[in-house]
Amino acid sequence: MDIRNIAIIAHVDHGKTTLVDQLLRQSGTFRANQQVAERALDSNELERERGITILAKCTSVVWRVQGTDVRINIVDTPGHADFGGEVERILSMVDGVLVLVDAAEGPMPQTKFVVAKALARGLRPIVVINKVDRPDQRSAAVHNEIFDLFALLDANEAQLDFPTLFASGRDGWAVTDLAALENNRGRDLSPLFELIIAHVPPPVADPDAPFAMLATTLDYDPFLGRVLTGLIHSGVGRINMPVKSLSRDGRTIEQARLTKLLAYRGLERRAIEEARAGDIIAVAGLALTTVADTICAPEVTAALPADPIDPPTLAMTFSVNDSPLAGRDGSKVTSRVIAERLHREAEGNVAIQVRNSAERDSVEVAGRGELQLGVLIETMRREGFEMSISRPRVLFNTEPKSGQRLEPIEEVIVDVDEEFAGIVVDKMSRRRAEMQDMRPSGGGKRRLSFLAPTRGLIGYHGEFLTDTRGSGVMSRLFHGYAPYKGSIEGRRTGVLISNSQGAAVAYALWNLEERGPLFIGPGAEVYAGMIIGAHSRGNDLDVNPRKGKQLTNIRTTAKDEAVRLTPPVQMSLEEAIAYIEDDELVEVTSKAIRLRKRLLDVNDRKRANRATAAE
Repeated sequence: MDIRNIAIIAHVDHGKTTLVDQLLRQSGTFRANQQVAERALDSNELERERGITILAKCTSVVWRVQGTDVRINIVDTPGHADFGGEVERILSMVDGVLVLVDAAEGPMPQTKFVVAKALARGLRPIVVINKVDRPDQRSAAVHNEIFDLFALLDANEAQLDFPTLFASGRDGWAVTDLAALENNRGRDLSPLFELIIAHVPPPVADPDAPFAMLATTLDYDPFLGRVLTGLIHSGVGRINMPVKSLSRDGRTIEQARLTKLLAYRGLERRAIEEARAGDIIAVAGLALTTVADTICAPEVTAALPADPIDPPTLAMTFSVNDSPLAGRDGSKVTSRVIAERLHREAEGNVAIQVRNSAERDSVEVAGRGELQLGVLIETMRREGFEMSISRPRVLFNTEPKSGQRLEPIEEVIVDVDEEFAGIVVDKMSRRRAEMQDMRPSGGGKRRLSFLAPTRGLIGYHGEFLTDTRGSGVMSRLFHGYAPYKGSIEGRRTGVLISNSQGAAVAYALWNLEERGPLFIGPGAEVYAGMIIGAHSRGNDLDVNPRKGKQLTNIRTTAKDEAVRLTPPVQMSLEEAIAYIEDDELVEVTSKAIRLRKRLLDVNDRKRANRATAAE
């Protein structure tokens, strides 16, 4: 069968997965009466909750053109730069890219990140301007912005001569010319299918050469074990055929048999007997092979080239939960089990690096950003793990010649209402950010562009939403390394720390409210060293949240008023990680997220503060 392999690129919430839903539906992949969930490819529970694509996933549709069936393998890529490792791997499997851009927002940083990777590989893009039925759409201006972006990313002439479609992924139609919208009532996605087949070249593959495929993604199946997905570059793969795997440097890793061949058919992976060069398949039966390794026939000696992955920029320490409440919620609590799970994650996710920490019973995990590490922690938490997480820290580089310290810099694009632009500029300048551009973006909004150090952005997003009253949108993209920008002020307020263990009392919390906002409610379990609230001043304060009201036998005519408490501040996992300082930890269990001091005993904390001051 004729084959086309294509990846879909888009910024978060530009409608990529919704468009794939319609491609599956209109190609006849689903029965007419079949009930299919919205955003069918977002099969991961966290993806559905957050409304974002986290893992790159494959699907395929068949489209009949001029009496011939053509199989289109579609790879749905994550839209957030934190999951860029997924993108860099899968681009080696495809021969074309579909760049999906919102007709109102235009190209955003995450679009730029993935497009740059695709253009560097020489892939010719198809541009789809989505959501053209929005009242604030500006398709013509967005089309020009896309051309400028491609030119900025050093696209060649063939890539700059890209075809464009105007579409509504939600309603399932696409047209080549917006002027044709009014007269075209029976609209569908036929123009998109036909353009993919005409514009994307078939895979360059030699079916007569020995079998060779590059492993691109790794996942685990409860029945099959490790399942590796990739593109067959040459030859024919058959079930039970003997194979070997080669590392990037040509070293033989293992020899085995392909116990299972799986092909992507719609939303399913179906078992097949053989697969030919140019198709994207999944194989099982290899115990040691991982991402970027070559699976090939025994006579092959050279490994297929694998692209290098951008290095991580942030690191956190995952350690054993040693609080007094440890072991109550989770079933996986030892350092060995936590380390094994993290090493297994690093094996399949090449954007994450795991190494042993200098601290006892802890592992250091490096990744692309707070969101990527936050998703990993949330996934482990739902699996029953209990851990303590440190504050994120940036990974510095050193200039080889001068020995100068370099730090990661991010490109930040902010869309805010005009009335909030001033406070955003002020806060970003305090965090050592340099403004690059400020211009109106329509609808009473301004678009601000900054280059900011990564460490200055840790913990800023929650403050940004407060400053803009929830109306601001901030997008970030790794820009490169630059000389160290100097010290950046941290959290301005201290915290309220419990000095006893037990259940919090409403009367005590009522008296503590004047000290600052609280993170717990009455009846919550607390322990000495646990952070129960924010202090309104700059210092930490040890308090007793268990102090009850002194009762006497004196009665008065005025009845005691009922205690009325302000609802506590409920922090998400990412907010908690961003809030803490270096001497604090986030305690993560399957049922609770708590903040605590690294040293639980007040005397130990005083000694540590004196030692720090002496230095």
